[in-house]
Amino acid sequence: MSMTSKADRAAVYNDKVVRQFAIMTVVWGVIGMLVGVIIAAQLTWPALNLGVEWLSYGRLRPLHTNAVIFAFGGCGLFAASYYVVQRTCQTRIFSDGLAAFTFWGWQLVILLAVVSLPMGLTQGKEYAELEWPIDLLIAVVWVAYAIVFFGTIGIRKVRHIYVANWFFGAFILAVAVLHIVNSAALPVDLFKSYSAYAGVQDAMVQWWYGHNAVGFFLTAGFLGMMYYFIPKQAERPVYSYRLSIVHFWALIFTYMWAGPHHLHYTALPDWAQSLGMVFSLILLAPSWGGMINGIMTLSGAWHKLRTDPILKFLITSLSFYGMSTFEGPMMAIKTVNSLSHYTDWTVGHVHSGALGWVAMISVGSLYYLIPRLFGRAEMYSVRAITVHFWVATIGVVLYIAAMWIAGVMQGLMWRATNPDGTLTYTFVESVKATYPFYAIRLLGGFMFFCGMLIMVWNVWKTVVGSKPVDAPVLAPAAAH
Repeated sequence: MSMTSKADRAAVYNDKVVRQFAIMTVVWGVIGMLVGVIIAAQLTWPALNLGVEWLSYGRLRPLHTNAVIFAFGGCGLFAASYYVVQRTCQTRIFSDGLAAFTFWGWQLVILLAVVSLPMGLTQGKEYAELEWPIDLLIAVVWVAYAIVFFGTIGIRKVRHIYVANWFFGAFILAVAVLHIVNSAALPVDLFKSYSAYAGVQDAMVQWWYGHNAVGFFLTAGFLGMMYYFIPKQAERPVYSYRLSIVHFWALIFTYMWAGPHHLHYTALPDWAQSLGMVFSLILLAPSWGGMINGIMTLSGAWHKLRTDPILKFLITSLSFYGMSTFEGPMMAIKTVNSLSHYTDWTVGHVHSGALGWVAMISVGSLYYLIPRLFGRAEMYSVRAITVHFWVATIGVVLYIAAMWIAGVMQGLMWRATNPDGTLTYTFVESVKATYPFYAIRLLGGFMFFCGMLIMVWNVWKTVVGSKPVDAPVLAPAAAH
């Protein structure tokens, strides 16, 4: 047992939990993306299922989404929020014990997902597949996370609450409400439950959750990351602090209403579909306001992009964020959606956000964090970061371009009719025409995965032989 006094502990930040989450972000990122490459290969060569049910596409695909979103993305958000909230509040984290519980509890959730999803134990809800006992564990861990985060805000040594913490706080609160409401279920036994909702209400609650998992988990949380790490790496203040506050309130109010755009031309009442479409279009304004605010933070420091690969990751991620948040509202328009829905265009859109925005902002932030957490001036190899950046960027572009082309082609083939009203193409003809684009998508995804392997090597060389460092708590008058 440590003999460190309470006063000594209060004099330094709790960076142990940040280190743990940061390292597991890299580990789960590699695993989640490897599963993604495997299922992309299965779509290109279906025989790769090997006739094993646990390795079938239907079992591995939810494992991939959960691993990349909640294991890779989730660990990244825990690491960043714990790091940022301590430094911007200039106080040690609220509870070391609860923070440790969130780490081990979250790893247990992920391991249970890794076991249960390939077994076919699922509720069949997008991004909410895990069965009810795991859902309960998620809720308990998340409440502990909220206590640690908001408790730290409550004991802050500075009056001001920095904007990144507003985004982290909104993400934590919204995800708690979304998860608990959508996961309401009636258990039949330990491994099976039925949703508390039925029919179109079940669909509406699911996509209220599903789109806001994107809106709060994959957007608001990572915008908190953006508002801290881009000014830090650029060594410039946020371009417009006033714009960051407008961005925050406009985004969190508007996002909640956009979910019905996933249910165009379904049994959902038409007014609800239209409401989702209108709010999706409004969402373009705060999204682009945030992107512009992040990119313009480089004003007077544009030259750093030439030599700083971490900044390349951070700024390029914002470019993908801007592109994705233009594409999303466009795809929510009913007439566009009639072409795009059920096609691979949607897959391209999701991955321009997931790989281009979420993964790249996370990777850039980790390259900033890891040397500081382990007492190093910089990563072991800056050149390897540059190589990682170009491999990842080219991979993303190949991936999403292939899926855009495939998606538009599929939509046009499915709606094409002969003069007598019969369909011009059979479904299997559209699959055959899509095949080359699946091969290109596999190449793009494999390149992104290779970038993560470069990162693993670089992190390993940085961490091994170094001494973990807990930074001293700054005096309230000092800068963040």
